Amino acid sequence: MRKEIPMIKEKIKIVVLDGYCLNPGDNPWDEFSALGTLEVFERTGHNEVLERSLDADILLTNKTPIAKDVIAKLPKLQYIGVLATGYNIVDVDAARRRGIPVTNIPIYGTDSVAQFVFALLLELCHHVGNHHRAVCEGKWTSCPDFSFWDTDLVELCGKSMAIIGFGRIGRRVGEIAHAFGMSVMAVDIVTEVIPDYTPFSWVSIDCAFQNADIVSLNCPQTTENEGFVNLKLLETMKKNAFLINASRGGLIQEHDLAEALNKGIIAGAAVDVVSFEPIREDNPLLRAKNCIITPHIAWASLEARKRLMKAGADNLKAFLSGSPINVVD
Repeated sequence: MRKEIPMIKEKIKIVVLDGYCLNPGDNPWDEFSALGTLEVFERTGHNEVLERSLDADILLTNKTPIAKDVIAKLPKLQYIGVLATGYNIVDVDAARRRGIPVTNIPIYGTDSVAQFVFALLLELCHHVGNHHRAVCEGKWTSCPDFSFWDTDLVELCGKSMAIIGFGRIGRRVGEIAHAFGMSVMAVDIVTEVIPDYTPFSWVSIDCAFQNADIVSLNCPQTTENEGFVNLKLLETMKKNAFLINASRGGLIQEHDLAEALNKGIIAGAAVDVVSFEPIREDNPLLRAKNCIITPHIAWASLEARKRLMKAGADNLKAFLSGSPINVVD
């Protein structure tokens, strides 16, 4: 049986374990402060979780794990809110056994992530940053011609994009691709009504990788698809193809992708996520040819973080009112 939550806000202790990424100073916690006594830790190490959570009625986390042994030792805990979409950092089964609801934020970053997919893709196409550095280093000043380029420049119009995972983000990526004049292939199971604007075709994963000029991973990571992008699949791609991953790092076998890039099996890759974050020094993608890596920032525009903050507070308000929403367990 779920415990009754105290309704006097001054008595409700809300603890945020890792608040810095959501609010590094530009995204106040005001909506949570209005709901109870709020304590925000910028970061929490594994060995600090239990101590910092002991007095919490409400526990909020983004990426700090909340394991079953911690949940078992928190007698006051009544609610866990994940301030992100993915909730694998919480032992949901252990929380369920205690009658503690776990909520997540299913929608907040669709436009920001879709936009970032194309930031990665356009960097692969034009290497704008490298050309800017070349100009600042004097290469244009000393150039005998009015123009120069250090890499091939790729036009997207007329190319094909395969989108693996055609949910909200995947469909938005498809709309943008279509606006660039690209054809779109989609790989997914239809889970909800597709909007009227759907200039795409359904294909298999094998067909997508074999025929697309660009493959964009926009699917959640599950036990079934973990590491599905392997060398065998990469070898079926066009030699001039690009791979984009703004979803989850564990979808890709990174040693295989590095090998495919270094051997010229595919032309390039851009990833915003890796299998272990922060990235380890021995990650093979750090030394792979034509591989762009960004530090998991597709979600992090101020606009998206404000939506996330509001949605997290709305989840908690719904729980306190007795009608929980976005419960994952």
